Amino acid sequence: MKTLTVGDNAPLFTLQNQRDETISLAEALKTGPVLVYFYPKASTPGCTIQACGLRDSMAELNELSVTVLGLSPDPVAKLAKFSDKQALNFSLLSDEDHAIADAFGVWGEKKFMGKVYDGIHRLSFLIGQDGKVAHVFNKFKTKEHHEVVLAHLKNS
Repeated sequence: MKTLTVGDNAPLFTLQNQRDETISLAEALKTGPVLVYFYPKASTPGCTIQACGLRDSMAELNELSVTVLGLSPDPVAKLAKFSDKQALNFSLLSDEDHAIADAFGVWGEKKFMGKVYDGIHRLSFLIGQDGKVAHVFNKFKTKEHHEVVLAHLKNS
């Protein structure tokens, strides 16, 4: 697993969101920076806390012209249920074959309760309008993710 770092070109992608709309990173970058955040599985406790934090911070993120795109290997239908239940106000993208997670270097071996398996590592990338990785968020607790992102944006 070779994770992208600051200065790397972000892989351009186009995926379906929870409303089965086509969303592309290139299009999103036209309006400002994009926070691409990877999470393991919709509707799990940690992923719900993380998503709700971003939902509740959307006004501040909008003021900074930041678009939020959440990616997981969940199918579109599961993303729709998650989004509707939590009243999410940003796009969740379905990366079922984890090709984009692979391209960003966040798909790899994980260990949980003595089991080893492949999955998404919880990382977020701030992509500048130039298409390059401006910051990698890799040290945060799910309940503080939105605060860490906002603090970085306000201090940059």
